[in-house]
Amino acid sequence: MTNIENRLTTDELNARIDYLAQFMTEERFATLCRTIERRTDYMTIVAENMFHPQNASALVRHCEAFGISQLHTIETLCAFNPNINIVRGTDKWVDIHQHRSTADCIAALRSNGYRIVATTPHKESCTPETFDVTAGRFAIVLGTEKSGISDEVFAEADAFLRIPMEGMVESLNVSACAAIITYMLSQRVRQDVAQWQLPYAEQRNTLYRWCCRSVADAEPLLKRGGFLTK
Repeated sequence: MTNIENRLTTDELNARIDYLAQFMTEERFATLCRTIERRTDYMTIVAENMFHPQNASALVRHCEAFGISQLHTIETLCAFNPNINIVRGTDKWVDIHQHRSTADCIAALRSNGYRIVATTPHKESCTPETFDVTAGRFAIVLGTEKSGISDEVFAEADAFLRIPMEGMVESLNVSACAAIITYMLSQRVRQDVAQWQLPYAEQRNTLYRWCCRSVADAEPLLKRGGFLTK
């Protein structure tokens, strides 16, 4: 229903949301509404050629758990393929944008005002504690499991973020790294950025999609209610 919903006015969206809410418990609908109010696209996560299904699944779960509305994937070398037994439906609540190349992804992010922040243990311009979250939207790029970020990301990055290590190891695995960074920066965004929430129109669009995914046979029900003519 994506093409249809993008043409709907706010009043039309609200009418459909109210209609579908009748087919959910009050608790379920309240959970959806409460969760959407905590979603942000001020920051986003980028997975570049991540080939382990376990790590792909973990990234989706991290985004959902910490209220990140969008996840971008670069699939030049391999597909981003979360394990359904690990992701456990959390992909229904995170918008995953697939890109065929690193250049395409970076161009799309920059066109939407994102800074490119590369994660690497080999270069540091900031840490999760010192990164300036107030300077504008940002995309955290996590590289492939063995070699990290690509030379292309390295050349395009506006900042390099490193998690300082106190022990003998040089770095954490990508899933652990993603969890720490996503949690710390999402919390700092909500504390320090005035307009971190999704714009109201985007909240309603997203809530409508969630309602459609939460209600069995949503499309036939919408047709029965006179909201869909085809």
